[in-house]
Amino acid sequence: MKKYEKPDYWSIKAKKEGYPARSVYKLQEMDEKFGLFSCASTVAEKPGLFKVLDLGAAPGSWSLYALRQGGKGIFILGVDPAPLSQNYDRGLFGGVRYGFLQGDMTAREIQEAVLAQGPFHLVMSDAAPGTTGNPGIDTLRSLVLAEAALEYADRILLKGGNFVVKVFQGGDTPRLLQGIRERFKTGRSFKPTACRKTSFETYYLGLDKKQPFSRPDHQ
Repeated sequence: MKKYEKPDYWSIKAKKEGYPARSVYKLQEMDEKFGLFSCASTVAEKPGLFKVLDLGAAPGSWSLYALRQGGKGIFILGVDPAPLSQNYDRGLFGGVRYGFLQGDMTAREIQEAVLAQGPFHLVMSDAAPGTTGNPGIDTLRSLVLAEAALEYADRILLKGGNFVVKVFQGGDTPRLLQGIRERFKTGRSFKPTACRKTSFETYYLGLDKKQPFSRPDHQ
């Protein structure tokens, strides 16, 4: 991703409040506006246990937000090729409520490991490709990751569950949004306040999954 030399308001705020990156405020705004974690009481696989898949988890801001929101009744599985930052987690990433798979979310072995821990109530993806500076290439690479995230939601998200994914606007992204609308009772785009004004990223949300979870066959 593009590196920004000067920390802005959101970056400084994140460090002060114990998060490794400004991205936490994007998730917080979407959660407060759309209730991403609110389905816990209606679709819980087990009473008091709310399971979240965090794709593109590093450095760990979204996972930390989820852990702090959910208390003892939440389990997060993070996936990322890069390691997590442990400067702010205060031991949460090493606890029983958090699991981490370091690797490519599109790799078969990672997919199988995730499926083995499903189903989940929320799938969230802040995954982004390494950018080239070419908008067409970067948008296409972002779309590949977003489509992979939606495939995870197809396979391991419980009925009534929620989905949020980052995309770079342009290209064939409207088709992805249409696919979300086919799978969820509500599908929409939203650009959080904490997104940089120069960024062409936005987020697609799928709220209240229509179809029930169907556990994959293992042969």
